[in-house]
Order: sequence, then structure tokens, then C-alpha cells
Amino acid sequence: MIPDRLDDVEWLARPAVQSIFAALGGAEGQTRAVGGVVRDSLIGRIGQVSDIDMATQLLPVTVMQRAKAAGISAYPTGIDHGTVTLKLDDTVVEVTTLREDVATDGRHAEVRFGMDWRADAERRDFTLNALYCHADGTLFDPLGGAADLVNGRVRFIGEASRRIAEDGLRVYRFFRFSASHGGENFDPDGLAACATAVGNLDHLSRERVGSEMLRMLALPRIARTLAVMSEIGLFSSDEPALKSLLRYESFGGQGAGARLALLGIDRLEALRADWRLSNAVMEEASAIADAAQLIASDQTARAAYTHAERAVEGLAVAAARENWPRERLAETARDLARLPVAPLPVSGKDFIAKGLQPGPDIGTALARAETLWIDSAFSLSRERLIEGALGQIG
Repeated sequence: MIPDRLDDVEWLARPAVQSIFAALGGAEGQTRAVGGVVRDSLIGRIGQVSDIDMATQLLPVTVMQRAKAAGISAYPTGIDHGTVTLKLDDTVVEVTTLREDVATDGRHAEVRFGMDWRADAERRDFTLNALYCHADGTLFDPLGGAADLVNGRVRFIGEASRRIAEDGLRVYRFFRFSASHGGENFDPDGLAACATAVGNLDHLSRERVGSEMLRMLALPRIARTLAVMSEIGLFSSDEPALKSLLRYESFGGQGAGARLALLGIDRLEALRADWRLSNAVMEEASAIADAAQLIASDQTARAAYTHAERAVEGLAVAAARENWPRERLAETARDLARLPVAPLPVSGKDFIAKGLQPGPDIGTALARAETLWIDSAFSLSRERLIEGALGQIG
């Protein structure tokens, strides 16, 4: 059954949201919620905290004036493009005036403000993103997006090649939404248009591509999607890595850092450049990859000591990469969970007190003590650690 309204939705019932609707003519149909918040509410995927977007027939300056008159904070965050950000209590809403495309060069569209709701819907990317709802929850679905959403179909609005020409990033968004909302099934017309466009995407900024890819890498299932992207030349990967990703997903894994590690530690620097990955993302992926290598070489305790919680993802990566039987994975997971990981209970001062001079010998003693600490599964006493480390140096 195709829904025609939103019922019992937390965000829509918020007094702040209803106040914003009231200030912007929601009862008269001048302003409606739109996009992801409507889409995901229809299929029950939305949490209490979500981005709320609204579309309106009102001009941006009118939105600002009405909001301020109603005691709602208003910020011209993208006023040249028709977007105003409103804040009331803890609720933040982005309100964008209806737009119609005039011309596009594949990077930026020349638009004008409009009054036509269907024209606004037709300039969006996919039918499932062209869903609107009124203040009372009644849906406005001019392009059949609700049916596509319920049936797991990610379909470009109108001619797929034209939508892609307006913004080449929609190729990546097609695959991301096909993974998140399409069950990794691909609309044939959309897929064909994406394949044709692959050679014409060099103008896209690496930051925008990287943002889409990271969002994709954090989805529950993407292995098949990446395989199809690889087949059409949009993404480069080899068969062993794709099989490892599939096994990782079979364990329930869905971490972006772990997936980057599975794509190959030797590829991380190239991916950093291609997708403008942040230092934090790189550090996480590298740590998980190192933990996986330690666990694969039966150094589970060292992985846990060095990488803490990331050792859990390291275990999943090691098992996926090496195609472990589930029994070995379960046994190693139990071993990892039982380890009473604790910080090294000695410091350089302890060795100075024993007569070592500050310098390289202290570093050597601490490294020896750390190895003894890990090898004992974090059970040796402080005295035995000092004694053992000094004995190895001597």
C-alpha cells in the first residue's frame, strides 16, 4: 500500500516545527517539508534527530521577515540561492524558495525562484527525493516517488542523462541511494546513463566525491554496489578486495574505516588524494588495518593494547580478508573480549630509580616492558615487569 500521509512522526509533531509552518503559511500550502526527512519518515528509518528541510513559495526576504516577526531566529545561510536557516528552541530548519532551472553547465545550475511545486520537484534528482508533506502530514507526491520508495526503486526524474548533465555528482548519488534505499538493485535506465557519463566527471571536486563515497562506505551493504561501480569504471577495485568486503558485510560490519582498510592499505594514500580524506579518517583506517595485520599474525593482545576498540573492527577485517571460518572468528572474538587490557604500569622513572641513565636505554627498557606486559596478557606485576625488562637489557 502506498502511503498518502505521515502519521505519528516525532519531528512533525514538534511545536517548533508547527510554529515554523504557521509563520510561513503552511496551512495555506505555501510551505511544505521536503526531501530526506519526508522520505525516511515514510519508511520508518528516521530517528529523533534529523535534518529538516522545507520548500516554500515565499521569497527568501519574506521568509526572514515572517520568521523574525514570529520570534524565530533566521540566518541567511544561502540566501542568494534561496535558502534561509531558521532556529526555534533546539530545532533547525533549512527553508528554500521554490526554484526552476534555467540553464546548467554540469557543475552549477542557473535557477530562478518560482511558484510551481511540480516544477520544483522536477529539478530534483530522484523521484524518492521529490516528496513533500504539509503541516498536517498530508503528502504531496507529484512524480510517484512514494511508490518508487516503497518498492525500492531509485529512479532519476525525467531523462537520466539530463539530470546528470545538471550535476555530475548525481552519478555517485545514484549508487549511494541504490545501496541505501534500493537494496543494491539498479534502475536499468539510470545505470546506463551513469555508465555513459563516467568519462565526463573530471570536473567534480574531490571533496564532493569523497563526501558521497564516505557516506556510502558507512551503509549496511555496499559490496555489490562497489562491484557495479567498478564494472562501469567509476571506481577501481580488484576482485579479492570486493570479496573481502562482501564477507565483512556478512559479519554485520558497516564501518567506513574498516572498508577503507579492506580496499587495501597500499591504496589509502591514493584514496586520500582522490577523495580528500581527512586526517581523522586516514588515522582510523590505518589503525584498523594495523590491528587486522596483528590479529592475523596471532598478536591479538598487542592489537587490543595498541588499538583499543578499533581492534574489534581489525578482527572483522582480518577474518574477511583471510576468509576465516566462523568458528575461528568466534573464538578470536571471545579471546579479544576476555583480555583485561590495562595501561603499562611502569614508566621511565621506575628505570631511572633502578640506575638507568636517561636516554636510549630508557626507551629500550620501556619497549621490553611493554612486550612482556602484552605477552603476559596484562597479568605481570610491576616488579616483575621492571625485573624482566632490566634482565633483557643486561
